[in-house]
Amino acid sequence: MSLSVLHTIVELATWIMVRRGDLQFVPTMGALHAGHGTLIQRASLVGPVLVSVFINPLQFGPNEDLRRYPRSLESDLKLAEEWGASALWAPAIEDIYPSGSDISPAAIQVPFSLQQHLCGATRPGHFDGVATVIARLLTIVRPSQLWLGEKDWQQLVILRWLVAHLALPVSVQSVATVRENDGLALSSRNQYLSYDQRRLAVALPRALQSAYGLDPITSVETKLSDAGLKVEYVQRVDPWTLQPCGHEKAISLLAAAVCCGSTRLIDHVFLMTRQPLVAIDGPAGAGKSTVTRAFAERLGLVYLDTGAMYRSVTWLIQQHGVDPSDGIAIEPFLTDLNIQLKSFRDGEQQVLVNGEDVSMAIRSPEVTASVFIVSTHRCVRQALTAQQKSMGSKGGLVAEGRDTGTAVFPDADLKVFLTATVAERARRRALDLENRGFAVPERAKLKIQISERDELDSNRKEAPLVQADDAIKLVTDGMSINTVVDTLIQRFRERIAEEAWPTPQQ
Repeated sequence: MSLSVLHTIVELATWIMVRRGDLQFVPTMGALHAGHGTLIQRASLVGPVLVSVFINPLQFGPNEDLRRYPRSLESDLKLAEEWGASALWAPAIEDIYPSGSDISPAAIQVPFSLQQHLCGATRPGHFDGVATVIARLLTIVRPSQLWLGEKDWQQLVILRWLVAHLALPVSVQSVATVRENDGLALSSRNQYLSYDQRRLAVALPRALQSAYGLDPITSVETKLSDAGLKVEYVQRVDPWTLQPCGHEKAISLLAAAVCCGSTRLIDHVFLMTRQPLVAIDGPAGAGKSTVTRAFAERLGLVYLDTGAMYRSVTWLIQQHGVDPSDGIAIEPFLTDLNIQLKSFRDGEQQVLVNGEDVSMAIRSPEVTASVFIVSTHRCVRQALTAQQKSMGSKGGLVAEGRDTGTAVFPDADLKVFLTATVAERARRRALDLENRGFAVPERAKLKIQISERDELDSNRKEAPLVQADDAIKLVTDGMSINTVVDTLIQRFRERIAEEAWPTPQQ
């Protein structure tokens, strides 16, 4: 299939009208390189890809390189087709900014907090210009997904803000920074570098990759200066808020900008004291287990089902005829308790209690009826919370339960409060019981049971069910499992970059 070359908005609208499938959009300023190629190739796996080439004057400062910015449309056309794009749109400036040359100030004002550090501090108005042009492009193209590179992480965060701020019906997909063999991040500006400058530029990624200790900023600044690069900034920030942080943040962004000759280069690394940690809480019957298993498998995270652990204790004491309301009688069973959770590639989980497989037994109505009572005992919660904290000390897992984001993993990188209406949860509970071969109560009775459980969970003295202040609430009525999982992955990627935690190859 040959590449369609579009120039006007009318040509674009006609092309979009006859296309089938979800439109994937890769906006560029041209001078395409292998980094753009990776975006196009990844996007083409999902649907038809439209690449735009538009050098946006709004994002260049008075003393920046708008006039000499590389222009190579003929080469861009060949490369875009080679990488699998369906069309390339190269609009004129009047198509994007109908008012012509009078295009200042930018229409979109990015929040100060997102641009007060990193590149925003030294390039006033730059990100307002970027946000303005992307808002205009998205309004015209109306794609299903927007594909962006992680090389300019600050820009990626700001454009995610833009999509949410304008409530645009588009999802943002990010792709890890693409590098040369020696580590230099690919950039259209790299072609400005002379042979000697190109050899010098590699000091930037090498300095960042070798950052160490409690003061990585000084370490990187020293290495860059010693290499002969002019340092504009080296900063460590929270990847989500873009605010300065230190080693107290488990996952942080260490970013730098330098001048190599007259060419400005940027790069970054992610500093991680542990692997990513996700906490998913919510009321009974919200579908947490099903969603979390699928989410963990998609991202290569370990699935920690805290609810299964409480069910395991409940099952154990039932086997010994212990009253679930008698905390003193339960406590001895916690001393040598050995609970093992094993996840398999098909999404199923095996639960072992002291070596015995109880995977099915802990899902029985009898266990379900008593698990709330057992889970309210302080001795039970303390014992299992300690085990859960130990399991999550190195990260690399997603935990689900009712207090994982508040009591167990308050430092989780992503917290989600997953819920659904009582009617929807009753429907799901009935289906689950039927699939497992258990008797199914009347729907009205199930709704009463779920409402009563919500009341008890929310008002218990020990670790009540509450949404963490920094958790994202997701109401899943009308959403398929895949849609919920896709939404969670998008939220995960807002905080954890592909280059920090790559998505496993399926």
